[in-house]
Amino acid sequence: MPILDELDKIKKLDKGGVLGSIELLYSQIRQVLDESRLIKVPREYSKVKNVVINGMGASNLGAGIFKAVFNDKIKVPVNIAPGYEIPAYVSENTLYIISSYSGNTEEPLSVYDEVKKRGAKIMAITSGGNSQLEKIMIKDNVPGYIFKADKNPSGVPRLGLGYSIFGMAVMLAKSGLFTIDVKEIEKIVVDLELWDHELRPQVKAKNNAAKKLAEKLHGKQVVVVGAEFLHGNLRTLRNQICETGKTFASYLALPELNHYAMEGLGNPKSNKNDLTFLFIDSPLYHPRIQKRSQLTKEVVKKNGIKYVDFTLKGRSKLEQAFELLQLGSWVTFYMAMLNDENPAKNQWVDWFKTRLK
Repeated sequence: MPILDELDKIKKLDKGGVLGSIELLYSQIRQVLDESRLIKVPREYSKVKNVVINGMGASNLGAGIFKAVFNDKIKVPVNIAPGYEIPAYVSENTLYIISSYSGNTEEPLSVYDEVKKRGAKIMAITSGGNSQLEKIMIKDNVPGYIFKADKNPSGVPRLGLGYSIFGMAVMLAKSGLFTIDVKEIEKIVVDLELWDHELRPQVKAKNNAAKKLAEKLHGKQVVVVGAEFLHGNLRTLRNQICETGKTFASYLALPELNHYAMEGLGNPKSNKNDLTFLFIDSPLYHPRIQKRSQLTKEVVKKNGIKYVDFTLKGRSKLEQAFELLQLGSWVTFYMAMLNDENPAKNQWVDWFKTRLK
């Protein structure tokens, strides 16, 4: 029996309840839709000329997916600027969003007073739990979304992206910066619930796309390749392979990689043994991107490096973004199983944070 079909082993390793969180992605989205009426935004927020989002790690992944998917629909520029510094252009014409799943993330909280001093329109998104950010929102009447993360039982922020992606979408929609297609989102909720049943541990490896991908990527340094509206997903998948799958990964975006990265494939010589490229393909890409993807695979192969490809089937950009998010969550969960690791544990992140205090 393949290791990934050993349900007892999976249950033993999944000490943090990651499996439960992955299964509830669709429920997170449904919760945001149900609670969207609670998000109130002042009328003057619709007059901003740019948006800046400050969140670290998983707290900016949702923003990245949102920005990439809705890039052609958002009325003003959106910049994800995580960290301790504030872009010089932040002013009274800026909508500045502080994103912290825990509500206690050091970097975005550190800029609050300065952003407020500049007169920016401020919003925030965080999970409820008496955090620093929640206290600021209540004390200063900062609009935004405080959600109770009931549908993320693991408590791991990177598995609560249904909250952050659509929480961000609702906040900006209510700011008048773009329009949400509620019917499309409701359809995605239904589809995710159906797709999820094809990827769960009970489905044997021979019939499970996520298990098959995990087995092909196991033991390799993964380079994720994709393009355009999936750029935010590439970052997310990279993060999840590292954090959930306990495997080092990076990502490259088409067409940019064709202008530099291919010349580095030949060295070091160990690339042939160490690397596996994961190409995320889509019929919704620009035709030239689709051709570039095929030619790039040939270049990778000519350099003696293995690649795996996966073609998304969703009918819209948003559908494909969530199809990939769900698939990637399961793939990286199974990678952790193959590495004999607890997918919820963040040994080095936790160590690092304790030394920063």
